[in-house]
Parts: sequence; C-alpha cells; structure tokens
Amino acid sequence: MAAEIDFPPAQSTGLDLDVGCSISDNLAASAAATSKQSRPSKPPRPVLRHCTSTTNFDRSLDSDLDIGPKSAIYSPVFRSGSCAEIGPKRYMEDEHICIDSLEDLLPEIATPAAFYGVFDGHGGTDAALFVRENILKFIAEDTHFQVSMEKAMKSAFLRTDHAFADASSSLDSSSGTTALTAIIFGRSMHVANAGDCRAILGRRGRAVELSRDHKPSCSTERLRIESLGGAVYDGYLNGQLSVARAIGDWHMKGAKGSACPLSAEPEIQEATLTEEDEFLIMGCDGLWDVMSSQCAVTIARRELMAHNDPERCSRELVREAIRRNTCDNLTVVVVCFSPDPPPRIEIPKNRFRRSISAESLNFLKEVLDSN
Repeated sequence: MAAEIDFPPAQSTGLDLDVGCSISDNLAASAAATSKQSRPSKPPRPVLRHCTSTTNFDRSLDSDLDIGPKSAIYSPVFRSGSCAEIGPKRYMEDEHICIDSLEDLLPEIATPAAFYGVFDGHGGTDAALFVRENILKFIAEDTHFQVSMEKAMKSAFLRTDHAFADASSSLDSSSGTTALTAIIFGRSMHVANAGDCRAILGRRGRAVELSRDHKPSCSTERLRIESLGGAVYDGYLNGQLSVARAIGDWHMKGAKGSACPLSAEPEIQEATLTEEDEFLIMGCDGLWDVMSSQCAVTIARRELMAHNDPERCSRELVREAIRRNTCDNLTVVVVCFSPDPPPRIEIPKNRFRRSISAESLNFLKEVLDSN
C-alpha cells in the first residue's frame, strides 16, 4: 500500500480528513472523531435482570411473515449511530469507531464499504486508545486485505498486540482491551472478536449472534487455557482477568509470538447480508451483562420503527442497561443496512390454531360444576 494517498471528501462519515496526511494519520483522525465525551448518568433503579442466552426461533415461520415487497438486487446502505456512557464506574475505559464510507478513506476499495469497532479497556485507557487508532491501519496494510479477510483480520489483531508491546516506553503495556470489529464490503461482512464484546445481527426481529463471548469459564476457552499452562479460578484467568482473549496485558504474556493462556487472536465470523438483515448491534459486556441478545434486538427494532435514528437507538439501549443496574462502562454501536425503518411484521391470523379435546372439555366442565 502506498504511503501517501489522496483521500476524497468523507462526507458520509462526518469526518474532516486532511488529504495531505498519510493513511496512518487519516485513520487515526477518523478514529479520534468517533470518540464521544462521557456524561454522568442518573442513578439506576432496580430492575429484574435478563438471562444473556439467545432465544431459539422456528425458522419455518420466516416464510409466513409478511414484510413487504423485495427488490430484485439487494445493496445495503450503511448508516450508524453510537452512544458511550461511563455508567457507575469511576473511569471511562471504552473506545469505539464508526466509518460508514470506508471507500472514501481507502480508494483501492471499489465497492461501498464500512468499518466499525468497540474496544472495552481495562487497567487504564492506553490499550483501548491504541487499538482504536491502529487496528484498521494494520488490516488495510495486510497483504491479504480484500483477498482473504479472515487472514488479514487475524494478522492485524496480532500485529496490533505486538505494536502495543513495542510502544511500552510511552504507554502502559500492562493495560489491556477486548476488541470487536466488523468490516463490510457490499453484502459481505466479517466480524472479528477477541474478548467479551458482542455483535448481534437483527434479522426480521430475530437475534443472530455473530461473535462468541471469550470467558475463561467457557469450556473451549478453559481447555485452551489449561493446555497452555494456565488456570481458571472463580471465572478469572489465572485469578486475574475476567476474559480469555485480549490485546495488551503484557504482564500476563510471555515473549512475542509464544503461545500463552491469554490470547490476542480473534475468532472470525462471515455473513452475507440479505434484505432480511435489518441492523447490527455491537456492544461491550456492560450491555450484555444485563440484557439478552434477543432483548437488545427487540428494543432496537422497536426504536428504529419509531424514529429510524440509529444514534437514538443506541442511546436507548445504553439507558435501558443503566436502568437494569449494569456495573460497567457502556458502549453501543447500531448499524442500519437500509435508509428505511424496519417494516412491520405481520403473522397471518390463521397461522396458529388452538384446540381442546372433548375429554379435556368435559374435565373442565366438571371442575366448573363442582365449584
């Protein structure tokens, strides 16, 4: 990739880019522009918490749902909104990035593209800030970029982790962050996750999880940790960290390139967007600790149907998490794939039929007569 690139105006992203700067400077500027100032929130009131598991749905119902006419050729339109709040914690350690028109930053991209990320820091803000400012640069500079996005994203996560260790003279390398990114080219979306942030696709009102929470207590993560000489105590990796994968935290890692229980390697999920895919929710664990994936999709769809504003939608998800007594910082990104609000879903009235057997009817009659 050339060191100097003339960037077209990024009007759709709302970013003020200097066309005379290098790609690294422009990407850093775009990242910094997405950071939001935290505001103090009202004290939360006690509400019953929801389970974080996703509800299973009968896919056979999809064909019976009336969601209006479909176009012959589907091309998603990217528009996003975000909200970040400090919550009940003393410090804000979350970072995020939203770029709706990635092709304006990287002219070699020939199709509409977008990039989003949520970074949940711990032990300080250095790691989350560093990842937000550099992760996209490392993805775009990888030789597999646009050829094999899985290889490009895995390599970029590891390169970012190593670069952060090399910057320890000016940054606190003992700080760390989880990282969740999504890059979209036309209808093709790749989600990379290391940690316990989560990406959820809203598909006709159903929640489709595009990432897996990397908790030390998860069976697959526990096996990996223990095979590399680590241990899990009360849900914490080596009794210290509540996630099994993260960038940074170099006080818990060995030499660069060596296998260790705490991994920076992400898991990649690929999805092909269709007209049924209405929006994407990306959030840190402060949201998912108090809300199930399906609950978040239901709230988001209701909000988008009411006002069609992804930023207001993300703000409402944050407020709902605060009302449910979340104990963490909160960052939510909502990405819509259409300029229109989600359509109303109608289920034919004759789809479900309820009946009672003659035996049950007689039993009910006897009960009523006895009273």
